[in-house]
Amino acid sequence: MKLSIGAVILAAGEGKRLKLNVPKPLAPCLDKKLVDFPIKELKKFFSQNKIEGKITAVIGHQRELVRPYIEKNYPDVAFAIQEEQRGTADALRSYFGSNELNDITKQFQYTLVICADTPVVSANELTEMFTLLTNEKLDGVAASFIEQNPKGYGRIVRGSAGFHIIEEKDATDEIRKISEVNSGLYILKTSYVLEHLKKIDSNNKSGEFYLTDVFKDGLNVKAQCFPDGDIFLGVNTLKQLEDAEWAIRERKKIELRDNGVRFIDSSHCYIDSEVEIGMGSVIYPNTFLTGKTIIGKNVTIEMGAQITNSIIDDGAKVLAYTILEGAHLRTKASAGPFARLRPGADIGPESKIGNFVEIKKSVLDRGVKVSHLSYVGDAFIGEETNIGCGFITCNFDGLNKQITRIGKNSFIGSDSQTIAPVEIGDDCFVASSSTISKSMPDGAFAISRGHQTTKEGMAKKFLKKK
Repeated sequence: MKLSIGAVILAAGEGKRLKLNVPKPLAPCLDKKLVDFPIKELKKFFSQNKIEGKITAVIGHQRELVRPYIEKNYPDVAFAIQEEQRGTADALRSYFGSNELNDITKQFQYTLVICADTPVVSANELTEMFTLLTNEKLDGVAASFIEQNPKGYGRIVRGSAGFHIIEEKDATDEIRKISEVNSGLYILKTSYVLEHLKKIDSNNKSGEFYLTDVFKDGLNVKAQCFPDGDIFLGVNTLKQLEDAEWAIRERKKIELRDNGVRFIDSSHCYIDSEVEIGMGSVIYPNTFLTGKTIIGKNVTIEMGAQITNSIIDDGAKVLAYTILEGAHLRTKASAGPFARLRPGADIGPESKIGNFVEIKKSVLDRGVKVSHLSYVGDAFIGEETNIGCGFITCNFDGLNKQITRIGKNSFIGSDSQTIAPVEIGDDCFVASSSTISKSMPDGAFAISRGHQTTKEGMAKKFLKKK
């Protein structure tokens, strides 16, 4: 029988202390939203363990914003509505009682509960907990950790068998001394949680229904204590959001370093969770690598580079203070310093993009050189063509973007422009300071500039002396 889990993301919170003008699940975290992280890790957990899983988000506050975001990005995620935020047990009751889900929630063997505001939790921790649960045939597992300053956390009170959790407000002074705390992450047998969920009341100082009350002394449950509490950091304030982003990036850098990536100073590198970097690559300080960026082997990323949703192939170089957004830098190509590759820039193998060059929605073949102070937009440039300093593709006619095509082995002189749409063939030569508005056949030479007039001795008329 294939293992099945119903995963519940508690995403109904408001997040007042974050002081952001969005509901808590949609708070920014790295280049994503908080709710993105548990969804992605749950999917990874299901895949790694060959589990038949279904994810449901329990939403409430500003659900008119939260639901469309999740539906757009994760159409396979289901929803349950918590009309009032009356505690975690009430949220789970909303999940099991949801009309939208048509009772399928009760058919899963296990129920996993995770908070939307714990972005550092990974599939690894979920797998460890599930392994403990199944190997020891437990009814439930709660993740815990040791916190030196446990104020605000529920305390794990261990008995001779089982354990129970006492929330901070309900704890005695003696219990408040306990440093093992509850993370808010649980995996339980569905039959077990359904049996105990209906018995939970709100007889506590917060007047809420605590899901923690399903854990009791003498029952077949365990608290699994993890050595690193940063994993379970909950985001309730902007400081905690910053700490969570730091933890995610730090974990990513450790993973990359273990796989052969060299950092000159990793403490000043900012690398998001989905970035991939190959062995032998070198990352300099003050770099920002974000989104689904894929960097190959033996790549050099110099200081100040900002790379988002881009592909950099083996042996390429991104020189200092260069920006790539949705671009592709192919094998042994280089860009920078101070270059900008915008979406659709596809730079061919061994090509060179130099300082203060901007490329947008253009394909450059092998060995193309655009070395200085140029703009190339909506263009196709053939292999080994050289583009001189100060070249501009005039690609916008005021209404539409037009295409420039330049063939292979051509030379485009400095300070030239192409008025698109226009095509320059193979083996062409464009003289410096020319404006090309008519297409050129293969092997053609073009010059388009004013005739020079020289007046001897006239300079003194224009020179000003102090």
